[in-house]
Amino acid sequence: MKKESLSVRFLYGTVPGRLALKVLTRPCFSKAAGRFLDSRLSRWLVPLFIKKHGIDMEGFEETYRSFNSFFTRKRRAEEVDITPGHFISPCDGHLSIYPISDGQAYNIKHVEYRLEELLKSRKLAKRYAGGTCLIFRLTPQDYHRYCYVSDGVVRRSRAIPGKLHCVRPIACGSVPVYAENSREYTELKTQRFGNLIQMEIGALLVGKICNYPRDGQVFQGEEKGYFEFGGSTILLLVEKGKLELSSKAAGLSGTGMETRVRLGELVGVCPDKA
Repeated sequence: MKKESLSVRFLYGTVPGRLALKVLTRPCFSKAAGRFLDSRLSRWLVPLFIKKHGIDMEGFEETYRSFNSFFTRKRRAEEVDITPGHFISPCDGHLSIYPISDGQAYNIKHVEYRLEELLKSRKLAKRYAGGTCLIFRLTPQDYHRYCYVSDGVVRRSRAIPGKLHCVRPIACGSVPVYAENSREYTELKTQRFGNLIQMEIGALLVGKICNYPRDGQVFQGEEKGYFEFGGSTILLLVEKGKLELSSKAAGLSGTGMETRVRLGELVGVCPDKA
């Protein structure tokens, strides 16, 4: 795993850093940064960012109005698995997987997350007891558009305000990041995977989670939205017995380890298709 940057270690590993976080994690700070990154004044950052992170720009446009127009760029073509019964990655990123206990909780680096706190709904949390939690962590250099993982019908969508912590592993081992950060989730009713939750979680310097308003039927591989600048996370909750993980993903469950995945890549299948 890549070593944490000096700035992240300072913020989450020192007393002065944790004091600074009280300001930096407020949504108003990220919104102010977002306004600058939306402006033409931020265009000079684009070539520096590409060079720093070694981003391959093949398949993308080459000129952008602002840094955020670059950061939210679209690929000209996507390779998305739309095979019926396949469960796909919603994004490019680092995947980790955690079993959900019968008590509706899961642990990440010794931090316990309870679904009731994550979803702000005791009734909804009970549905996923004994199920699976898949976490896709995006880094600043990743493609920041994401899709639906399965065909389904939107049952409800909800936005939950909160802070904007970094989503690097060091932060997840210090504070309950995913239960404190601003987040939005959609509950989908699917034919093959039961009811599932697809949640977008903002992070430090992410000014906005941009989901397209949708009601009714959605389709596997259909773009759901995008993140503006910063690291960010997509979290999936699947009911018990409704997902058979791929061989690549199965070895991750409960280990705390991550693997790289791409948007549209196979992650699992409906048990009937296994």
